[in-house]
Amino acid sequence: MEIKQNKKESIFEKGYKISESLKELPKHINGSTISAGAVAAIFGCTGPALLVIKAASDGGLTNVQSISWLFSIYFIGGLVSIFLALKYKQPICGAFNIPAAVMLVTVLKNFNIYQASGAYFIAGIIVFLLGISGLIGKIMRWLPLPIVMAMIAGAMIKFGTGIITSTQSMPVVGLLTLAGFFIIPKITKKVPPVLGALILGIIAVAVTGSLHFEAESFKFIAPQIIVPQFSLGATLSVSIPLAVLIIGSENAQAAGVLISQQYKPPVNVMTMVSGIGSMITSFFGGHNANVAGPMTAICASEEAGADKEGRYAASVINGILFIVFGLIASLAMAFVSALPSALTSIIAGLAMINVLYSSFKDAFSTNKFKYGSFFSLVIAMSNITVFKISAPLLALIGGVIISLLVENKDFNHKTVKA
Repeated sequence: MEIKQNKKESIFEKGYKISESLKELPKHINGSTISAGAVAAIFGCTGPALLVIKAASDGGLTNVQSISWLFSIYFIGGLVSIFLALKYKQPICGAFNIPAAVMLVTVLKNFNIYQASGAYFIAGIIVFLLGISGLIGKIMRWLPLPIVMAMIAGAMIKFGTGIITSTQSMPVVGLLTLAGFFIIPKITKKVPPVLGALILGIIAVAVTGSLHFEAESFKFIAPQIIVPQFSLGATLSVSIPLAVLIIGSENAQAAGVLISQQYKPPVNVMTMVSGIGSMITSFFGGHNANVAGPMTAICASEEAGADKEGRYAASVINGILFIVFGLIASLAMAFVSALPSALTSIIAGLAMINVLYSSFKDAFSTNKFKYGSFFSLVIAMSNITVFKISAPLLALIGGVIISLLVENKDFNHKTVKA
């Protein structure tokens, strides 16, 4: 009996009572957590939403089916955020797999929405089984931390460069947003840098007339239930790549970010919840709802507050905003199309400054795994895809292989921590 109990505890990471976390939540609601949660939601509800809308359009989905897709991934993703944040008091965010949405732009041309939904459901089962088996926890514990951090740096660097490229495309908006980030906190410490950037950025967008609304587009449409159909072709083409993407490009990023901020992420439960979320979204035509790397990075950053123990409040706020976005998906589609992507790119990049700094520092501050870390960095930065496996997972695999070949002795040290 004792052995079974220990095994259970090792697979289902121990957390807190949700009621206890809810009681402590109000004291952690402040300008920093609100702004970080809002920025994470704005980031997740703009560019990524447009990718889903494009995939749905190219795949021949109806307007109702597209809205159902949006509803499921944001509504269930928001519930994932709230549950994991309260259960573990960590800034863990739920959303959907962005690289998978890009992949589905072409894949959906070969399958109808019912076959695709069946493939999504099977992908959720695969992810859930990997989590409940405890295999994910073991893999994450044995991955060298420098290689994981290098992958995070490589995958996230685009958010840093996005500050520059987006400012170039919209100079007035970019410069005022940067002014809000650097100058407003000097004037008053009550306004966090990211919130200052968001305020001036919105003002700049309004002044330059960069918002383009179409009143006739704002109509409420309820989501639709999709009955999955199972196809071997869809399983091979969609389920397996999607399961790999969920684990490799999102869960691994989120876990790495949390580790870099000195948290101990519940990787097994994160994986199981990602699987369950993906199974639920499939009944609405949604490709998955899982732990999200970019949103977790924003809510786990120092911009979410100096008190590391209270940053989970940012994820709760992000989850609430995601749920609202999902409920009004039909209305949100019109609003998302009106926002300039440059503004959200700049703000997301500014929110990730400390995450990027910590990732580079943890990846290259020692002489251990230096070759593995380097190749992990450049593979992630390359954003390549091989056999539908995304760059973040390839970066981890490549980095570990390189280190095993040329710096095997580094694996003898206690460098890796869960």
